[in-house]
Amino acid sequence: MPRRAFRIAYDGTDYHGFQRQPQPDIPTVENAVFDALRALAVLDPDADKPAGYAAAGRTDAGVSALAQTIALEVPDWLTPRALNAELPADVRAWAAADTPDEFHATHHASRRAYTYHLYAPPADAAPSDSDATATAVDDERFRAACDALSGTHDIHNLTPDDRNTERSLTIAAERDGDYLVITVSAGGFARELVRRLVSLVRAVGAGDSPLAKLDRVLEPEPLPGHEGIAPAPPEPLVLTAVDYPDLAFEIDADAAESARAVFDRRRIDRRTGARVAGQVADGMR
Repeated sequence: MPRRAFRIAYDGTDYHGFQRQPQPDIPTVENAVFDALRALAVLDPDADKPAGYAAAGRTDAGVSALAQTIALEVPDWLTPRALNAELPADVRAWAAADTPDEFHATHHASRRAYTYHLYAPPADAAPSDSDATATAVDDERFRAACDALSGTHDIHNLTPDDRNTERSLTIAAERDGDYLVITVSAGGFARELVRRLVSLVRAVGAGDSPLAKLDRVLEPEPLPGHEGIAPAPPEPLVLTAVDYPDLAFEIDADAAESARAVFDRRRIDRRTGARVAGQVADGMR
């Protein structure tokens, strides 16, 4: 059978990450994909995984994705639209590309990018009632921290991984109202790296940590427990890009349209939820 790569978008809120867990009853995105393939008779009921299968990477529990990528051997008729017929609504295939036999979705990715939507009102803005519990951030200090962490570093103090921790990072932040939109790009990512980077630059931007803290984090010596960097919450994080220079993905128009409808509906639902929570909070002032 031919090999094909699929772009997979998902809302990670209700999943314990992308990768399957040893306990079969823990919901993961990968389990949802494999269940869909079994329902389509592409994956045998007793098979552990599809032939030639690999994924671009794993995302933590609660993290979402636009460009997660899987590759496997599939029949010619399996399109993103066909795969979506058996996937849950919060997991959507939307593009595909035929691949060479030797293609590997993990090893052949040249670049990955994550985006974090950090609620961080600017320090020079007048606080509103809704910002009462938010920590203001100085954008200049925040961007200085991003610049200092960009480049090639051993990031062993920013991940629970204990080997292969050198990374070449590009970190950028753009202000969007009360949010700082942080994009981190690299060839590959260690566990929890982006979320710990966000915690660190936020602490510097808020004045809770000096810029000199960055030098200490990047030193060879491990940080003592009380100085460790805790990961930021996972829900604002999205895997937004996985690049394969030799692949040309074709968007499945029907699949992409149905996926946009799903996520637009979720956007409205969450705005509505925010209004309800706001009314409850405001009613107690």
